[in-house]
Amino acid sequence: MNQQAMMRLKKMQKQMMEAQEKLESSVFTGTAGGGVVTVEVKGTHEVLSVTIDEEAIKDDLEMVQDMIVIAINDANKKIDAETQKTMGAFGGGMGLF
Repeated sequence: MNQQAMMRLKKMQKQMMEAQEKLESSVFTGTAGGGVVTVEVKGTHEVLSVTIDEEAIKDDLEMVQDMIVIAINDANKKIDAETQKTMGAFGGGMGLF
């Protein structure tokens, strides 16, 4: 591998690391029940907060529990989509992501 190719590879590696760090520090919001449940999840899949409409708790606790799961899964899907979009650009058709 020549020196120019090595420099391009190092630059791409640095860009990938920066993109990964940005993804991991980003916060994604998932919702369920039309906003009855809202969760915030970091790009590392760490759940930061769960907000539940007080009225929903009074009506049906089991439904609210299901909505929490749905909201977390919604946020995780957004993380996965953003990861694919961001990191897929570095695969450049090489099938890396």
